[in-house]
Amino acid sequence: MPEKVLVFDVWGDYAHFRKIYTTSSPLTYSFPPRTALSGLIGAIIGFDKEDYLRHFLLKDAKIGCKIIEPIKKVRIGENMINTKLAVKMHLIKNRNQVRIEFVKDPRYRIYFTHSDEALYNNLRSLLVNHQSIYTPCLGLSQLICNYRFVGESGLKSLGEGLQTIDSVVPGKCLIRPVIEEGKEYFSELLPNEMNEGRVVTDYNEILFERNGEKIKAEARNLWEIDNSGERIAFL
Repeated sequence: MPEKVLVFDVWGDYAHFRKIYTTSSPLTYSFPPRTALSGLIGAIIGFDKEDYLRHFLLKDAKIGCKIIEPIKKVRIGENMINTKLAVKMHLIKNRNQVRIEFVKDPRYRIYFTHSDEALYNNLRSLLVNHQSIYTPCLGLSQLICNYRFVGESGLKSLGEGLQTIDSVVPGKCLIRPVIEEGKEYFSELLPNEMNEGRVVTDYNEILFERNGEKIKAEARNLWEIDNSGERIAFL
């Protein structure tokens, strides 16, 4: 059972977490899947992009996510060129415009703990000093993000029952959600774990409130953050 958790906020101008079933007109998930969060944390620590996935398997790493700013999506046309045929970039005449969906002004709170104490302490040191080995981004390399270390806290396991939950909530944790008036509920099926061959080995259906409001539900496998009192579920 985890005893401590690192909490930090990430934000940027845009984010894109491509839905795996979209190709010619890429759509984005509303918040980063666990696989994208693994890449973000791996970049801060300095893991190679071909190697980081093995450090964040479900059995080793616990990662949670909270939506802070309302989810706003926009579509922007981008010109794509065939770089394989580009002898000289300025001579390229043909361009294919693709409309890509982005999350505008995203801000998320990330909760992280790990069974490897050395990895955990390394990340804590980097977060405290606002350092990263590689540049962190929100889905695409051009979507650079900033982050702020919120703190380190103890964790308390909560029993099964009616709870008010601050984070997004995996379906495996839900028994019965309580639909409250004035809130906007959505669910998305997200990739949750990939092997080193980048093949998705686990999916998760996630319930979230579009404006980052709390979710009331009968639920299991929840945790309470000691310092803030936030109640979260790990992805």
